[in-house]
Amino acid sequence: MEEKVNIIIVDDHEIFRGGLKLLLNRLKYVSFVYEATNGQVFLEFLEKTPVDIVLMDIEMPIMNGIEATKKALIINPKLKIIALTMFNNEEYIESMIDAGVKGFLLKNITKESLDKALKSVIEGNNYYSEELFKYFTKKISNPEKHNNSDIKLTQRESEIIKYSFEGLSNKEIADKLFISERTVVGHKSNLLSKTGCKSTIQLLSYIIKNKLYTI
Repeated sequence: MEEKVNIIIVDDHEIFRGGLKLLLNRLKYVSFVYEATNGQVFLEFLEKTPVDIVLMDIEMPIMNGIEATKKALIINPKLKIIALTMFNNEEYIESMIDAGVKGFLLKNITKESLDKALKSVIEGNNYYSEELFKYFTKKISNPEKHNNSDIKLTQRESEIIKYSFEGLSNKEIADKLFISERTVVGHKSNLLSKTGCKSTIQLLSYIIKNKLYTI
């Protein structure tokens, strides 16, 4: 990989930032590594200094990663944001997906998984930690109201599911399908009702388990 990238770590824990910075500096395609202690500091930095990739913590004081992600993508829609998370952040993870992140990494990160995630988003793809995906697949039980023979997806619902699996936000899905963001939300609500699920993450897990969509 010849292209060099500038990366910023947005996290309120100094020791974690320091360790992650050491890993990043070992990657040949990383040019500069910046740091920000919370979402507000990051946004102020972004107004003055362009970056390519953001490694964004979710829970931070002053401004959390969800709000910072939404505002950062208004400033620079091409920004690639990877969320840093722990296993107990299911609700936050769903919010980060809708905010527009391109991937998720667990905080017990290795150089190998970091390298894989960065290369994936640089190439225009999404990245989801394998451990995190397995965790949610095991954690979330199938809703009892329906089975796969009961569910019939419309073409539009299938399209929205496809883009949800690719990690697109509601706005990005709306742009892809030339519909309003409100319409996307409406379709997702209908899907939750059909399947008996309570969240987007639960819905995607349900769809995989019942083979309604293959990834």
